[in-house]
Amino acid sequence: MSNHLDPLSNPLNIETIQEIDKLDLPIMQKHHLRILAHCLHILKTINVDNSFENQNSLREWCDSQSQKFDDKKFSDLFYEQLELSSEKLSTFSKKIGKNIEDLEIDDLVLLVEQR
Repeated sequence: MSNHLDPLSNPLNIETIQEIDKLDLPIMQKHHLRILAHCLHILKTINVDNSFENQNSLREWCDSQSQKFDDKKFSDLFYEQLELSSEKLSTFSKKIGKNIEDLEIDDLVLLVEQR
């Protein structure tokens, strides 16, 4: 089975992708929204203790993903991008009075539209 059909290899399910594609947003905002949704899903997945402040879990997760490619630079870059996304999502969630783990696609749309 190819990766694009394996639900465990792609945190964004087809329904979410279709929902984003139907939005009346410029293509770049849709792309940004898909990236944020992907990052949010990853952050929710690796956050066992509901503490997004634990960057060690994030680093360990990125390192484990990079082992698939045997590429330390990938891990460093992936970590940097997820950390920035985590900060952005955390700041936004506080602004709208939600916990980061409670953010939904509609919240991410608001974030993307504010840019």
